[in-house]
Amino acid sequence: MASSFNERIDRRHSDSLKWQKYGDQDILPLWVADTDFRSPQCVIDALKQRVEHGVFGYGGAPSELIDVVIARMSERYQWEIKPEWLVFLPGIVSGLNLAVRAFTSPQQGTIAPTPIYPPFRSAAKLADRRQINGQLRLENQRWVMDIAALEPQMTGNEKLLMLCNPQNPGGTVYRQEELETQLRFAQRHDLIVCSDEIHCDLLLEPGVKHIPFATLSSDAEQRSVTLISPSKTFNIAGLGASLAIIPDADLRARFTQTRQGIVPGVDILACVAATAAWRDGQPWLDEKLAYLRESRDLLTSRINAMPGLSVAAPEATYLAWIDASQLGVASPARFFEHHGLGFSAGRDFGDDGFVRFNFGCPQDLLHEALRRMENALRTIR
Repeated sequence: MASSFNERIDRRHSDSLKWQKYGDQDILPLWVADTDFRSPQCVIDALKQRVEHGVFGYGGAPSELIDVVIARMSERYQWEIKPEWLVFLPGIVSGLNLAVRAFTSPQQGTIAPTPIYPPFRSAAKLADRRQINGQLRLENQRWVMDIAALEPQMTGNEKLLMLCNPQNPGGTVYRQEELETQLRFAQRHDLIVCSDEIHCDLLLEPGVKHIPFATLSSDAEQRSVTLISPSKTFNIAGLGASLAIIPDADLRARFTQTRQGIVPGVDILACVAATAAWRDGQPWLDEKLAYLRESRDLLTSRINAMPGLSVAAPEATYLAWIDASQLGVASPARFFEHHGLGFSAGRDFGDDGFVRFNFGCPQDLLHEALRRMENALRTIR
């Protein structure tokens, strides 16, 4: 099965946002976080069967999907969740925006790490909420948040702590003690915690395990909103199946009230795809993870041998956060784009000295991208 990840699928003239960005320009799109891999056959088969039914009226979350989610949380994390805790959403980004609007007033603020997935930043900006950013630091080749440095910035008006675990763009999988430090911080300042855990199934580092923030304690559970989705894992982001797990009834009511009339439910085909992916997709995922580990190791070895660049091997995700601050160019993203490489610009995440490299692609394309990077660097040496 692993050979299927080597297949080059032409997306350039499809409806792909990723590949449409550069049109017919000779620029490899390595930016937005979807992969170029065909989704697992179990998902494709389930969608075909549902389409053959031929009727696509209004739908709700099917009971089978609810059962699959409950079983998955129990088996993987020993987290016994209840059906009423689940709030189905068309995307994680809507969940981030709802959390900011539901759990803070205009006079209250949010807290998020930096660098961070851009919607963490824009969710606060769009809601006109102040945001304190906790700087991530590189410690033992892992990007971790400096909680102690946050304390002097606190005003007492902050209400929401926004976490990303595994971390995007850094690829860190937070350990138990690191999560407990963040929990104690939330307790000291009476914070609600919104934890984006969309990359939780994409673990690349052997021996590392994902720990949902909500499983730390009963207190963590009751103050948290956990956002999950099969979209990144199984490459079904375009279908839009995500959910929030909100154990506390009051928080859940505030969240659902805020979405009324604004955020729609989940598409019926998205529910079908999510059910099939989480229920039957593990063999495919095991093969994909093995493939991504090879790609990660190749990428980090090659990039760390390039003058002016460095990267910490991500423990999870298919995203590499590359330090290009020593290149001496005004904008690393624009520099590489000029040389045929379409990375995500670091400024969108909070640091213009970096670029984010999506290596969720066939390895021959990855080799070509690395070759172009090496050629680009020769032009400034």
